[in-house]
Amino acid sequence: MSTLTISPAFVPGAAQTPRLTRNSTVRLTRRGRIVVLLAALAAAVVVMVSLSGWATASLDSGTQEPVRTVEVQPGDTLYAIAGEIAGPGEVRDMVHRIKELNSLSGSGLTVGQKLAVPVSQ
Repeated sequence: MSTLTISPAFVPGAAQTPRLTRNSTVRLTRRGRIVVLLAALAAAVVVMVSLSGWATASLDSGTQEPVRTVEVQPGDTLYAIAGEIAGPGEVRDMVHRIKELNSLSGSGLTVGQKLAVPVSQ
């Protein structure tokens, strides 16, 4: 009677050790991709939280600039109003200050509009 011997490497269901070759590629499973994504998001949150201390608001207010209110008349322009207030050669700076004070995106004005302008010094 002959006996048949089976090598453990060929037993169905037996644990086999994978053999890696130099040309093998790493493939991520769906779960692995999710883990990598969550790790990257966690790292981004850590960086954002650590840098957020630089952009904190305080309860202290800045120095208030004394202003007066001017009503826009027909034919008035922002440059004309700034020219009446600003010193020689400072019209552009005054236009910029008036835009900042009134949160204007452009230099267009409407008749009857009220503008806060710095008090002339």
